[in-house]
Amino acid sequence: MDKPELKCRIVSSLEKLLCREELDAPELKGVAGVRGETVNFQIAFKCDPVRVFITGCEIEAPRGVAAKVFNVRLVPCRLPAVNEDPYKITSDPGMFPAPLTEIDPTLSSVRGKWNALWASVVPGENTPAGEYTLKIRLRWKPYVPCSLQTPAPEYEEFLELPFTVRDATLAPAKLICTQWFHADCLATYYHAEPWSERHWRIMENYMRDMTAHNINMLYTPLWSAPLDTAIGGERPTCQLLVIRKHGEKYEFDFSHLRRWFELGLDCGFKYFEFAHAFTQWGAKATPKIVAEVDGVEKRIFGWDVPADSPEYEKFLASLMPELIRLLKELGLDKVCRFHVSDEPNAEQFDAYMKAAKLLDKLTPGFVKMDALSHVEFFRAGATNCPIPRTNDLAAFMAEDIPERWVYYCGNWGSGVPNRLIGIPAYRNRALGVLLYALGIDGFLHWGYNFYYTQLSRRTDIDPWWVNDAGGGFVGGDSFLVYPGADGMPVTTLHYEVLNEGLQDLRLLQTLEKKIGRDEVMKIVNEGLERPLAMTDYPQSAAWLLDLHERILARF
Repeated sequence: MDKPELKCRIVSSLEKLLCREELDAPELKGVAGVRGETVNFQIAFKCDPVRVFITGCEIEAPRGVAAKVFNVRLVPCRLPAVNEDPYKITSDPGMFPAPLTEIDPTLSSVRGKWNALWASVVPGENTPAGEYTLKIRLRWKPYVPCSLQTPAPEYEEFLELPFTVRDATLAPAKLICTQWFHADCLATYYHAEPWSERHWRIMENYMRDMTAHNINMLYTPLWSAPLDTAIGGERPTCQLLVIRKHGEKYEFDFSHLRRWFELGLDCGFKYFEFAHAFTQWGAKATPKIVAEVDGVEKRIFGWDVPADSPEYEKFLASLMPELIRLLKELGLDKVCRFHVSDEPNAEQFDAYMKAAKLLDKLTPGFVKMDALSHVEFFRAGATNCPIPRTNDLAAFMAEDIPERWVYYCGNWGSGVPNRLIGIPAYRNRALGVLLYALGIDGFLHWGYNFYYTQLSRRTDIDPWWVNDAGGGFVGGDSFLVYPGADGMPVTTLHYEVLNEGLQDLRLLQTLEKKIGRDEVMKIVNEGLERPLAMTDYPQSAAWLLDLHERILARF
């Protein structure tokens, strides 16, 4: 058979190829970065006559530069964005690019549509600055009808891309970044008994993935996380503390917790946050906690026990001194933080304040951090580390807050940064520049790997088919990685682009060491009519790519 024409085009990582006949994305003329920076781009390809099989793709890069190529896989999504979002790509259900998987020569492309590969190159710490050329060899086979009974010939396409390495090394992250880690979801999906050796191995794979993507704070389930759980419902038990109660006395076994800290530190985490001490949305009740009571395991706290229960106060009063002694013994007392209750509203002020005062009394000197967007909570002394939503950040900027944080969740329709499947990728990456410009110290999101439905009503879903928590959220919100084979996480386009944004923040901080913050902000603000805000920034991929080039030009 004659060789079919395979069209190829190298495009930016900020393009989302939706497997369409036309490709509006401009061809990328080159890429650049500093040592330690992951530089991404995409190889778009299309064959009109037949579908094709990608059998391999190799990148010849300079010595010391690591290179990797993934297949951009399409997955179904029922709600990729909300209708009222003025900057969405689409809110219609369909197939969207998300998981980045190993190239599989048995899977064919879609005929007559633009498909994509994802490529990453990372200059090593000893890579000399200079101008290079990435040489790409794409191997492929056309589809041959079975009736012809002839093997498909393999063809090769050769592409080149200029690659510049600037004379700088990416500075270590200053931002404290947490994406809540759900240990129970991993145990459920992989059918692993919590705290079994298999469960520990799986968690380690995911933990190492997190720190490799600039996530440096780990959500730690002293007890089963009281998050996204229907009132009266339960998440599967996944509790690090081993608790025994004899009569009125509590005993605590910290062996699992010690191992957790040891593993977390070995994986590269710098900070730890403990599961919330009270239920979500206002601290009305106690979290699910199990204990061995006179030799029999049973649940001793939960939705049926009010937050102001004297027995729960007694439990916390027994636990906290021993926990704090352990933290001091391990040298972790300065890097561990507590939560009261997630996302209280104004009507729950009194209940939250009562719970917050109790926890503060029992954990003096420790940071208490919570996602809350009513500034009155901070003014009343409820927490020394409030975490407002991006939409509500402005109200907190005038306050004297020791450590400024922000989070996004649920604020899907106003153009603020987010990582949703159906919005432009630049809105994902823009977060890093905005964090720098606004002087933010920490960023939180609730879903690194939430594989249940909303309110945890079902725990048996397949995330490869259900990426919206059973219709409760917009696709892309509830997890950054798909659960892969052999207990390994599968990265996603929106995870890698989020990482690009966090790298942008580190790159700006790297340049700040050289020329000072004022000069860096001049570069950031160049050409802008107004100061940057979480709710007001250029809605453009070109702005981010141009800013990245202007930053690199100063090294």
